[in-house]
Amino acid sequence: MGKLEHHFYDIGYMDTLAGQDTAVHRLDPRAKLITTMIFIAVVVSFGKYEVSALIPFIFYPVFLLAAGNLPLAYILRRILLVSPFAILVGIFNPILDQNTFMMVGGLSITGGWVSFASILLRFTLTVGAAMTLVAVTGFNAVCMALDKLGAPRFFALQLLFLYRYLFVLVDEAVRMVRARSLRVFDGKGMNITAYGSLLGHLLLRTLNRAQRIHSAMWCRGFDGNIRIMKPFSFGRAEYVFMAGWISLFVAWRLVNFPLWLGAAVAEFMG
Repeated sequence: MGKLEHHFYDIGYMDTLAGQDTAVHRLDPRAKLITTMIFIAVVVSFGKYEVSALIPFIFYPVFLLAAGNLPLAYILRRILLVSPFAILVGIFNPILDQNTFMMVGGLSITGGWVSFASILLRFTLTVGAAMTLVAVTGFNAVCMALDKLGAPRFFALQLLFLYRYLFVLVDEAVRMVRARSLRVFDGKGMNITAYGSLLGHLLLRTLNRAQRIHSAMWCRGFDGNIRIMKPFSFGRAEYVFMAGWISLFVAWRLVNFPLWLGAAVAEFMG
């Protein structure tokens, strides 16, 4: 339980990272959100056998990491934490698709391994871009940007509350498991039935606490609008950021630059 508690509270560190004052942090959240959404849409549009064409897209999350002064190790740990989902999606591809796709130094590489690599690369790019977006923007600002861009306010609020409710849920779960462990000796009584009862009580406790939080929000003037301290301002920097990156995304989508560069080098050397 301690590891689970650590991982969930570690997610909240992104809010701390979002409080920095860099050029990319000062950009309007709408510009960063639109650019990242287009980036994700372009990345997932590639075919299942395309790997080399995805390589240039690494530059966008790397740029956000560098410009936003974000710790690379922290982002990589968060990606690895959710990577089992991507592995489960593509792990059977090498078994189901055993047709030879290419030969490398006499070694036959099947289409299943290529599609598996493509899934993992697209997963890393999209999840990495989403995490760096939150780390340089803040989850509150991302939800507010969704609201400003015309997304249903109900959806933006529910997304924001879900994010906050996860910490409430983990906090209540840690309290209950800790209290239970202090009342038993050598782990006795910690069977499946006991955990089932704990789960039911956890739901009731979190619902009760959520109601108290909601009442406190209404007492403090919450009217359904998401507010952040920094005002939104869409200016020249935002237009340059969007135009520059979106142009690169389109160019990388239309032209396989690694393949083109490899052919050019081979022709030059030949």
